Amino acid sequence: MLDFLSGVPTVNLQALVAMVLFGVALLLARMVVNIQSGKWPGGPMFVLYLRVLLGFVFAASIGLGFYSFAGIDILFNK
Repeated sequence: MLDFLSGVPTVNLQALVAMVLFGVALLLARMVVNIQSGKWPGGPMFVLYLRVLLGFVFAASIGLGFYSFAGIDILFNK
């Protein structure tokens, strides 16, 4: 199924994961804004939960991105 990824270097896959996590962080940030503005239902505890989750996802994205630029494989080291 994922045979086309077998030839891709693991550092590039790590950078792809970092970009996907950044996209998830943008989605979470948009969710927080929509809940706070009243467009979507939700309370202050759910907003707090989403903000904490956003912080962890954004930190993971930044960390994986920096390691990818440095050429260090920390996600798929075998």
